[in-house]
Amino acid sequence: MKAIIAFSVIFSSLLYCQIRVPDDYKKIPDILDTTDYLYPFIVPDKDYAYWRVLSNDMDYEKAVIYESQAPDFMTINEPVPERGFFQRCIGNNCFSYILACKNDRSVYFSNEQQLRDFIGTVDNLPEAILLAKTYGYSVDTSTLFTGAYKIEENHILMYLMQSKGCPVVKESFWVKINRKSGKLEARKNGIYARDENCSPL
Repeated sequence: MKAIIAFSVIFSSLLYCQIRVPDDYKKIPDILDTTDYLYPFIVPDKDYAYWRVLSNDMDYEKAVIYESQAPDFMTINEPVPERGFFQRCIGNNCFSYILACKNDRSVYFSNEQQLRDFIGTVDNLPEAILLAKTYGYSVDTSTLFTGAYKIEENHILMYLMQSKGCPVVKESFWVKINRKSGKLEARKNGIYARDENCSPL
């Protein structure tokens, strides 16, 4: 058993050394590894009078994650959808969704594809990270090969990570997002860590 653990550590160290991030990539700011801090940077393609991001928390005050500037007279009181995006569990405070107001009507965005549609054109780095998250990629700012980016005229390029399974296997990816279409391409860089205890990230 000790030999297996030692091999895993050595193997991970070798991969760690092999993953190289080009010098023209910058480190993703630490604050952007928290999903809730990405929503204020969304610039929707369509014109909404008002929109808010909520969780399915039973306490309304805790449910509001972010809300855009709204006219004083406007209120939206709609039932919580049964499912949302970034589903973490079943029950209270387990997913998020967007409720928007357009032409005096309420519009829901309650799955990953609808969140991509709401974002539309990728205007900035937080939108790119949020869009990548809808495909299962996330930021780990502890290393450049899981937390670096470069912004080009037509694309945003990032080094991100995915974690899967139990024991948890963490893998580095190079991700390319088309800023106009939102299309995502990804390339594996290799596994860089294993967590035998299955502890959450």
